[in-house]
Amino acid sequence: MSGKDTITEAVSLIKTAILQSQAKAVAAVNQVQLALYYGIGKYISANSRNKNWGTGAIKNISDRLKEELPGIRGFSEANIKKMRLFYEQWQMLENRSPMANESQTTDNEDSIDIFPILSINRSPMANDLDLSEFVSLGFSLHYEILSKTTTLEERVFYIHQAAVMKWDKYTLRNQLKQDLYHHQGSMPNNFLSTMPDYKQAFQAIQMFKDEYLLDFINVEELGVRDEEVDERVIENGIVHNVKNFIMTFGKGFAFIGNQVHFDKLGHDHWVDLLFYNRDLERTVVFELKAGAFKVAYLAQLSSYLRILNDDDRRANEKAPIGIILCKDVDKAYVEYIMQDFKQPMGVATYKTAEDMDPEVLKVLPPKEELQKLLQSNDKG
Repeated sequence: MSGKDTITEAVSLIKTAILQSQAKAVAAVNQVQLALYYGIGKYISANSRNKNWGTGAIKNISDRLKEELPGIRGFSEANIKKMRLFYEQWQMLENRSPMANESQTTDNEDSIDIFPILSINRSPMANDLDLSEFVSLGFSLHYEILSKTTTLEERVFYIHQAAVMKWDKYTLRNQLKQDLYHHQGSMPNNFLSTMPDYKQAFQAIQMFKDEYLLDFINVEELGVRDEEVDERVIENGIVHNVKNFIMTFGKGFAFIGNQVHFDKLGHDHWVDLLFYNRDLERTVVFELKAGAFKVAYLAQLSSYLRILNDDDRRANEKAPIGIILCKDVDKAYVEYIMQDFKQPMGVATYKTAEDMDPEVLKVLPPKEELQKLLQSNDKG
């Protein structure tokens, strides 16, 4: 090994050690913070819910903390109430029957135990919460999940996804907004019968949802002219908000282009949207349709996939995948028709803001926050 190679290897090993150490440090900070907030939440709950304290007690506590600990952050009245919610929604972690060598904890209105959540040492069970994933998330992510979900199953799902996929708060918000839990793995598709690697087929099934929220589309421009013009409006909306669109899928997607041209035997073909997925090692075609599903759409998509496979696919890549995005679809009918198609395809629907229940829109995070994030990413 040359001197240059030795230095390169040393730098690589040291860099890996530094990054691992930083990751562990962040995880440790999260654990300690969660333990503190859980303990405070438990104490606040015990005293505020049984009327030990009068009206305005939490605000008074917050104000006094700011006076006695100048510069302290995160202990506003609203945040202390979030800590109470955090404890009350997760107190079942303590209330489950203890295993051997574990002691049962009890509520104490006169003291604060800041480590009860870290003293729980149970291995994950089937369909249960993995505590190592739980404590790996920051408090802001936990609150996003608690405030926008209602069932334990949903919360466990989002905690697992956020921990494994390393989501930040904004990505998590977007996945909650897209209602990933209820749309995962239910898109009509033929992946299992057309993708030789069944593990990749299952990965693709979980990657794509049966419905997407395209709330950045200018709905005022839809329905004014013909269906083809509507499709271009939708396409342009996606292209102009491509980072937002990619965030609905998770990591691994890269945007290649829109209206990508292929000439095959003298015939022009224009792919609406073309992406590449690093995890699947495949290009992904999205065909946009303004109306309800039609069988002809599968034939059109099949021809695009055939051309991409023959003329555009590189040696290290697998066969491309195609997804039709339309306004409405009969899932059972699509799955029946799709049986004779040999390329991996799926059919999903989309909603615009106009299609959303006004009551649901009220609880969605404001667009401005996402736009600020995208703008900061552009500058970076």
